[in-house]
Amino acid sequence: MDLEIKKDLTSNWFKMLQDSICHQITELEKNSTKFRLKTWRKNQKKDEGGGEYRILKDGKIFDKVGVNFSKVYGKFPKKFAKNIPGTKKNLRFWASGISVVMHMKNPLIPAMHFNTRYICTSHEWFGGGMDVTPSKKDNKEEKEIHKILKDMCDRHNKNYYPKYKKWCDEYFYIPHRKESRGIGGIFFDYKKNNFEKDFKFVRDLGITFQIIFQKIINKKIKKRWTVKDKEMQYIKRGRYTEFNLLYDRGTKFGLQTGGNVEGILMSLPPLAKWK
Repeated sequence: MDLEIKKDLTSNWFKMLQDSICHQITELEKNSTKFRLKTWRKNQKKDEGGGEYRILKDGKIFDKVGVNFSKVYGKFPKKFAKNIPGTKKNLRFWASGISVVMHMKNPLIPAMHFNTRYICTSHEWFGGGMDVTPSKKDNKEEKEIHKILKDMCDRHNKNYYPKYKKWCDEYFYIPHRKESRGIGGIFFDYKKNNFEKDFKFVRDLGITFQIIFQKIINKKIKKRWTVKDKEMQYIKRGRYTEFNLLYDRGTKFGLQTGGNVEGILMSLPPLAKWK
């Protein structure tokens, strides 16, 4: 398949998924508040793409949720390029993706993160995943989330779930705290075996994320919580912030390739605390 067709297919999917997720969130909020939309360009003087980030704050369900789409291209900075496959002879790249981060008002509902992306250098690959960060332990919910993810992975390859779960557990780890960010999920990168099969898997993950967050919210939205529960959530958000600023690949990639700063840092919670 022609590379330009692959770029169009992937970027169009990410944009449609952004629309679908935002519509789903608005329905959950029953139009109590709306997304604030902002389009941005990577380079004001050159055509190097851009994107659109959407943020909803102070809703009935969401303290803050960001849904970011991007399609950017250009040249990697030399210092950054050495860590990217396929940039030894040519620094040019093309990348498109969607990133979603949800911080909930009810502290019994976990924070949730999802992203998928397609990157082209002299190589081309998919990356992404989803993970869940509760502030209060819920073993039943954890098992249910991982079962849904396993069933989704098994539809494509029986080896995906154990491999990508392990990758997620290792990736979303905070070394200086010696603790995991949350209960994990799946994470993958440099996925380039077969475009059609890989793209099908990426699309399935996006839909599965929608199923998971709808299911969790519907089940817990009316559960009563205490001030102590909220304080625990603020502390957990502090850990979330530390990981995203110090270790997250997406944050580093966005900042080092001239992405929109506000869109990149949308993952940060509206309020966090440290003891």
